[in-house]
Amino acid sequence: MQYANIFKHLRTITEHKLAVMELCFRVGLIKQGLLHDLSKYSPEEFITGIYFYQGTRSPNAAEKMVRGYSVAWLHHKGRNKHHFEYWIDYAIDPTEGLVGMKMPLRYVLEMCCDRIAASKVYNKGHYTTDIPWNYYQRTEKLLLIHPDTKKLLEKILLINKDQGEERAIAFMRWMLRHPERY
Repeated sequence: MQYANIFKHLRTITEHKLAVMELCFRVGLIKQGLLHDLSKYSPEEFITGIYFYQGTRSPNAAEKMVRGYSVAWLHHKGRNKHHFEYWIDYAIDPTEGLVGMKMPLRYVLEMCCDRIAASKVYNKGHYTTDIPWNYYQRTEKLLLIHPDTKKLLEKILLINKDQGEERAIAFMRWMLRHPERY
């Protein structure tokens, strides 16, 4: 473990947290903006982040390459409701197995803010509004996510890609005022 990684990882996760907070505030998700990803500062996640720090992608991916799984990710997704993985459960019909449950609207919106902010932080200086959509597209067919949640996530990411961040933020604010449309 390199001691320089302590400060690099701390800077990366704090920069990401502040970027998500700013987007959440603009949407109207004040509490979620303040509380977003606090578990990343816990020993279970922070130490892994230091050890596997890369700066261009999540350290959890590197931990998976070494261990075959990520202790930090398992800890993180179990405590942060803005990750669709938090909402995976057994279907009511046992023959369906595991399914994605419909996420509450405020967590879908936070997830969108999270994806946009992560794209900005990990692509510093090279960010374009199509990056969050392209990242999503690479894994979209593999995701265990509720159809309604998927539809809204895709709509917001496409608005961000095609019309820009301001329009995506405006749409998310509108959705927050019209939750029945979800």
